Amino acid sequence: MSDDLRLAELLCALSLASDLSQGQALEWELRACRLAVALAEGMGLSAEQRVETYWVAMLRYIGCTGHAYEVASLFGDDIVARDRAFTVDWGSSGEVVRQLLRHAGEGLPTPARLRVVGAALAGGRKPANANFRTGCEVAELFATRLGFDAAVRAALWHAFERWDGKGFPNRVKGDAIATSMRIVQVAQDMDVMFRVGGVEHAVDVARSRSGAAYDPSVAEHFCGAAAELLPMVHDGSAWEAVLAAEPVPRRTLAADAQDEALLAVADFADIKSPYTAGHSRAVAELASQAARRGRLPEAECVDVWRAGLVHDLGRTAVSNAVWDKPGALTALEWERVRLHPYYTERMLARVGPLAGLGRVAALHHERVDGSGYHKGVSGPTLSVAARILAAADAYQAMTEVRAFRPARAPAEAARALKGEVESGRLDGDAVTAVLEAAGQRVSRRAAAAAGGLTAREVEVLRLVARGMTAKQIGAALTISPRTVNHHVDHVYTKLGVSTRGAAALYAIQHGLIARGG
Repeated sequence: MSDDLRLAELLCALSLASDLSQGQALEWELRACRLAVALAEGMGLSAEQRVETYWVAMLRYIGCTGHAYEVASLFGDDIVARDRAFTVDWGSSGEVVRQLLRHAGEGLPTPARLRVVGAALAGGRKPANANFRTGCEVAELFATRLGFDAAVRAALWHAFERWDGKGFPNRVKGDAIATSMRIVQVAQDMDVMFRVGGVEHAVDVARSRSGAAYDPSVAEHFCGAAAELLPMVHDGSAWEAVLAAEPVPRRTLAADAQDEALLAVADFADIKSPYTAGHSRAVAELASQAARRGRLPEAECVDVWRAGLVHDLGRTAVSNAVWDKPGALTALEWERVRLHPYYTERMLARVGPLAGLGRVAALHHERVDGSGYHKGVSGPTLSVAARILAAADAYQAMTEVRAFRPARAPAEAARALKGEVESGRLDGDAVTAVLEAAGQRVSRRAAAAAGGLTAREVEVLRLVARGMTAKQIGAALTISPRTVNHHVDHVYTKLGVSTRGAAALYAIQHGLIARGG
């Protein structure tokens, strides 16, 4: 990966992940970005405001994986729930209650569903507020890591606010909402409405929400230009159009910055489920060390590490109702799982410097005998790097807790991996290198990375990142839930975060997630 990577290209790839995680057609965010920029230009915004609008449109949902677990816990399928959310008037308490009564606890047995509905109704705005706050906070953290300025980061906190002040999480209203976000809200929603019912439907919805969800001036301008702009943004490649519209000077990432960006991609994918927090970083580290033990050239070892970071990006396209299911998967659910390597490859395919990494990353579930997925390739088709990545992912996953099983001890995972070699599924040399690397791994955590947390607070943080409740954490640590809440308050204060998703992201980023092996 020697070429400079355009930041806009990376965000285009992540936008595809966000599209699928929101239940939208591919390139929805890119089309909406085109629409937002056109609205900003038509409204006569300054060059600086147009630049901000472009980047805010690309970043608004970059925090979406941070609360997928919570959305799925409430509504069952987080992707279906998010798609449905675009048609809900969140300023109408009656409509929100109807949504809860219809959809909270979907897929659960009736008694369990009634408990979920009851808890949601009793919680009022609190559950929704927590979810929206997580989306904003995680988005700001990612934007900071990618080098965006204070204005863009501040706008991301307004992603779910409303003109009438009935939004989330801080009830910001009117002109206090960033102009860029007021435009992006209309652009993204109206692209959905255009897909659902055409120009007339989009205009009707914009008018009905004007002065409530939307800034009246933005809604008015949209309604006047909708017949021209909506077909325009659906004409041709939104990907190419958005890259062409990138503000100048175009932002590029050199080698060191690219690696930092890929770490952000890894974390974006991994925080979707509490069971995979830090998984991609661990796989990348294990695979690269195994590659060195296999005497691959250093450049290839680095590329294996990078492929490990992005290998699970496609997981964002599959519901947490599947990833976090405590029981066996159905045949249909397994088909959804088998597609996630395909999504990884396709999300990265048009990003020149990352396309090669995507091709290797997409092979992490392939097997030497052709029994893997999604391509079912075998033998000589699989490079040494692909074989090492597959073995590293298998070992790492075995040593991690999953919703349907406990973590395996390292020795047990090693035996299972050797069994895969004996059955002809995994490459023997790759497995040997991975197991040697796993035995030599040294924790990279440092006391400074803990942000001043005590040892007990680090323990609590790890379990919070796993999505455990105060009661569950208390049982695991033999302390009271009240004491747990006290520790959580201290952790959040010391880390400067306010949501589980942001705390989990901090823990992943600073190597505080306990790992097997």
